[in-house]
Amino acid sequence: MNAAVPSVENLNVAGLDDMPSPDEIKREIPLTAAAAATVRAGRAQLERILTGADARLFVVVGPCSIHDPAAALDYARRLRALADEVRDTLLLVMRVYFEKPRTSTGWKGFINDPDMDDSFHIGKGMRQARALLRDFAELGLPTGSEALDPLSPQYLADLISWYAIGARTTESQTHREMASGLSTPVGFKNGTDGALDVAVNAITSAQTPHSFLGINGAGRTAIVRTRGNRLGHLVLRGGGGRPNYDTVSVRLAEAALAKAKLAANIVVDCSHANSMKDPSLQPLVFMDCVHQIKEGNRSIVGLMLESHLNAGNQPIPDDRSQLKYGVSVTDACIGWDATRELLLRAHAELAPVLAQRVRG
Repeated sequence: MNAAVPSVENLNVAGLDDMPSPDEIKREIPLTAAAAATVRAGRAQLERILTGADARLFVVVGPCSIHDPAAALDYARRLRALADEVRDTLLLVMRVYFEKPRTSTGWKGFINDPDMDDSFHIGKGMRQARALLRDFAELGLPTGSEALDPLSPQYLADLISWYAIGARTTESQTHREMASGLSTPVGFKNGTDGALDVAVNAITSAQTPHSFLGINGAGRTAIVRTRGNRLGHLVLRGGGGRPNYDTVSVRLAEAALAKAKLAANIVVDCSHANSMKDPSLQPLVFMDCVHQIKEGNRSIVGLMLESHLNAGNQPIPDDRSQLKYGVSVTDACIGWDATRELLLRAHAELAPVLAQRVRG
């Protein structure tokens, strides 16, 4: 008799827990008519801005990451009211990031570990994330998020109006393929070293059809065949120890896009290397871009801000009851009062300019 064949797979896997399928979670937390109307309107307005039919800017603004649903809803209600005040010049999109890429270790976000205690109740995190997105949409507030895990959009994308592909994943073929099938405009960030070519190549790649492995609504492995996404655009976030939001950097980005025969659509992320991770510098970056537009720039179509109810950030304490309300547990943010003041100032300064802004 032949000896038993030794196992050669899953040697480093401790467990394989069942995960509810996208269809199951969507049945539990269905898309409502009001939420669907917000998503459609948000995507349509973003498309008009990206194609030059709408002269306004869009601003993706909100916490670096979501960790407290109550504080996130508090922020969303304030942002929804402010959106009405600035709607003639700015389309406000709430930044709703549930997943956090890590260079080494650390909390990987609300979906991965909603209880913030290394219990990794991913099913719970996915349900709560979807419920929050629906709450935001029912407020009439479009949302933007990072597409990090390739399976997450199957659970959440029907409630999102804008997606970003982060600096660490822009070069990933998996994420370029995924972006080609997303139903939203997608912003590709430049590399962590500041290089533009990975993002430009990603935009080009995502415009074309792809076929790849994914899952369907039932959670079964499927061959996903995409049409390509024509609304990809460049996000400048700095890198390599220097910012890239200044006039010269923006001109270089315009040239790189033109060389690749891509639309001159640029979003400036005011955090990360553009503010050298100092949140107090974010308003300066923001207003520098406003100044560029006042001086005739036509390529900056959007801006990103990391903002929360209260300024700064905090470590995750062992006793979760000690968490400070409305304070980021990842990158430091500017507070709500500074955010409101900044957006109202931009609104006032851009109102006479955008009325005459023409984009070819």
